[in-house]
Amino acid sequence: MTRAGGAGRPDKASPRHSPRPRAASGEHPDPWLQALDPALLRAVDAALAGQPAGAAIGVALSAGADSAMLAAHAAGVARRRGLRLHCFHIHHGLQAEADDWQARAHRLADLLDAGCHSRRVAVDVDGRGMEAAARDARYAALAELAVHAGVGHVLLAHHQDDQAETVLLRLLRGTGPSGLAAMRPVTERNGLVWIRPWLDQPRSAILDCARRFETLTGWRPADDPSNADGRYARGALRARLAPVLDERWPAWRRNLARHAAQAGELSDWVEAAAQDDWLGLDPSPDGRDFSLAAWRALPAPRQVQVLRHWLGILGLRMPTEARLRAWLRQLREVHALGHDRSVQLRHEGVWIVVRRGRVCCLWKTRVE
Repeated sequence: MTRAGGAGRPDKASPRHSPRPRAASGEHPDPWLQALDPALLRAVDAALAGQPAGAAIGVALSAGADSAMLAAHAAGVARRRGLRLHCFHIHHGLQAEADDWQARAHRLADLLDAGCHSRRVAVDVDGRGMEAAARDARYAALAELAVHAGVGHVLLAHHQDDQAETVLLRLLRGTGPSGLAAMRPVTERNGLVWIRPWLDQPRSAILDCARRFETLTGWRPADDPSNADGRYARGALRARLAPVLDERWPAWRRNLARHAAQAGELSDWVEAAAQDDWLGLDPSPDGRDFSLAAWRALPAPRQVQVLRHWLGILGLRMPTEARLRAWLRQLREVHALGHDRSVQLRHEGVWIVVRRGRVCCLWKTRVE
């Protein structure tokens, strides 16, 4: 079994297919094309509009209804635009049905005349929780498969319902304003571009499409029981909270998804302002230190944002709100031009210290 992030070729790959023979006159060459939803198709087409003919694109395919229908719509767009489609399936080994899901993914790819690559991963919880650990393993493995297939853009099937759930869960966890932007339509991670074309599309439309697809082809999507498992946060929301919200506020998914889009616009503006402030702090060429005096001259809210921006440049995770406030207090109180050994902030395996009037990040195991 190959662990996510390790070396090695994919476990399984469908061969490239020869062009299918032309259908007889009056016969639809691929009946599944009739199942596609116009709005869903337009969203995928818009997301891939910048891809040149002959480019390779990928779809993360779990074999569930959402990702399966994304693969089908991507296949339709790929044919029209002359793109090469690859489906990527990750076998987590967490469910008894995982082998069947892998087989379904490859059968669907064959039906769509697309390449399919799968990878088995070992999920190491490591104190993060099963959902987070499986997600990290999945993205690492998807990135490996994409690189192996020569794919730089990967489509993800998150939809409006997923987005609304993410916003609600983050609100309940106390996430700050930027975190309420939830999932972005386009992000860069692991050297790849990840595209979510359906964030403003309701899941009901996807499920309707999946039913039409099954009627026309006989292919049935997999059903992951963990999606409604109350032991997990998202499963508990779907099983217990969503029915209450549906009854009292039936438009809650659309409204929260719209809130995420608005929060994303605000977050982009804040990030641009933080970048401008960062350039005014006399940062070192490697971004590892900056002027404490210049930082302290900023208004308090901008001090917070530029500090978050700096941590992002360094590739470090954001601290808790309480911890961040403690850092701010210490940095505001330290002598602005001194060498204060009392400021030694440990975070993510690095030290944040003040040296000769500059805030520094030391990639060391101890402070000298």
